[in-house]
Amino acid sequence: MDELLLQRRYLINFESRRLPHIFTDVLVIGGGAAGLRAAISAAGFGEVILVAKGAREESNSYYAQGGLAAVMDPSDTVDAHIADTLSTGAGLCDEEVVRTVLRAGPEHIRELREWGVRFDMAGEGLALGREGGHTANRVIHAQGDATGRVLVEGLQARAADTPRLKVFDECFVIDLLTDPPAGGNGAVCVGALTFHPRYGLQIIRANQTILAAGGAGMLWRETSNPPNATADGIALAFRAGATLADLEMMQFHPTTLYVAGATRALISEAVRGEGAYLVNRAGERFMPDYHEMAELAPRDVVSRAIMDQMARTGSTHVHLDVRRLGAEAFAARFPEIDRQCRSFGLRPERDLIPVHPAAHYMIGGAVVSADGQSSLSGLLACGEASCTGLHGANRLASNSLTEALVYGKRCGEVAGETAAEMREGLTARSIDWTNEQAERTELDLTDIRNSLRSILWRNVGVVRRGDRLAETKEIVQFWIRYVLDKDFFSPAGWEVQNMLTAARLVVEGALARTETRGVHYREDFPERSEDWRRHLHVRRTEGKLLVE
Repeated sequence: MDELLLQRRYLINFESRRLPHIFTDVLVIGGGAAGLRAAISAAGFGEVILVAKGAREESNSYYAQGGLAAVMDPSDTVDAHIADTLSTGAGLCDEEVVRTVLRAGPEHIRELREWGVRFDMAGEGLALGREGGHTANRVIHAQGDATGRVLVEGLQARAADTPRLKVFDECFVIDLLTDPPAGGNGAVCVGALTFHPRYGLQIIRANQTILAAGGAGMLWRETSNPPNATADGIALAFRAGATLADLEMMQFHPTTLYVAGATRALISEAVRGEGAYLVNRAGERFMPDYHEMAELAPRDVVSRAIMDQMARTGSTHVHLDVRRLGAEAFAARFPEIDRQCRSFGLRPERDLIPVHPAAHYMIGGAVVSADGQSSLSGLLACGEASCTGLHGANRLASNSLTEALVYGKRCGEVAGETAAEMREGLTARSIDWTNEQAERTELDLTDIRNSLRSILWRNVGVVRRGDRLAETKEIVQFWIRYVLDKDFFSPAGWEVQNMLTAARLVVEGALARTETRGVHYREDFPERSEDWRRHLHVRRTEGKLLVE
């Protein structure tokens, strides 16, 4: 049943000796915060190439609004931040990782400020906000709700001034290259097969490769992610034979702007941190009925509460009431959200803002060690592409950008040091691959993409149930039979193949985990089970899809 999923090691036929080669010490895949930070560190040891799938501003990091969580207030403590993270993670956090990342957070904030990144200030100190799950104000932000953009632009500027670091934009990574080509046990990652609209197919050979392309929100119809977040990193790592974990753990953000015909623009959790209320279609505030922290409960709680209210009232959305904040204060603190609302004729000082949950952050990814090493030799991973154990079963708000910086720096250092040691050993042994010719009818890619996103939203969304997950698995497998056997020659086709691959793994995990934990809510198994206080690993083997 999973033959194609297991056999399709590379998406296209190729002979490496017939393709142009570029050689580098370290290859970084992904242009968000984690990839940029990794590339900057790695360049201290040798030549680095960073490839970004699209334009430089197209990353989940760039669109982040809330901020970076770090203890910068003397009245706050790292131990309290650790406790909040562990509590939100619902028993699946790696406590040592949590301590390491959160203790390092403040130093990374100071480093960014030294590099010229300007965070919002309150008097002589940093302005600190609060988001869901936090018991103290510790979220650092920039230009109100443009933290991601300011952070990424700051890292891009630093990268531009970093010797031996080259950035290739609009460069699509089709697959990770391994020696031997089939990947799996004993294989080594030696770079990537790429496509550029100007230069065509190219091979980038690298002593060390860092995977930092993790966005997966486009698997779901409702998402806060940009269009290029098509789960490429998950699919790349899987096909190469790396072990992945926690792919059933997609975090749904409770509040995205719900306007018919518009993309689901994020309404930052910081808005609730400033005092906004959630109300149902009758104008009644409801979050105090669900959790003692009300609007600032962890995201999984708020998302399910909203879905419950929608079901009870027969509505497609609920509302965010920010009227009590005042027009000037709201516009000053959240200029981008204010602009978005007004572009749709909504006046925040007068109107309720329609909101709805949406897929936001993939907690799962390539399993990595404390140094960012994956199970595949020569491949490291950081950011949303990795599963470090920091987030457990539910990410604490604004911990992700902090993790991206901490692990990005560490991955870059480890990859750079290792690549420098093996610099004389980089060879260009030929790697060739041929897929069996497809005989089945080709399906419409746009149809498949839209249908996949719709069914995952309905059946693998905020609320899940075994029979619907099983049905979804069958449907995705059917599509795989008619899409994964084809050779495509553009990113549009490769993206759909990656989305189907990742969707199959997400559904497998969601079906296997017969409990409710964190962001994974099973309507037919509504209680947490100690038997499932463990991570769910998945990897590709020659004979079967291994889930354990």
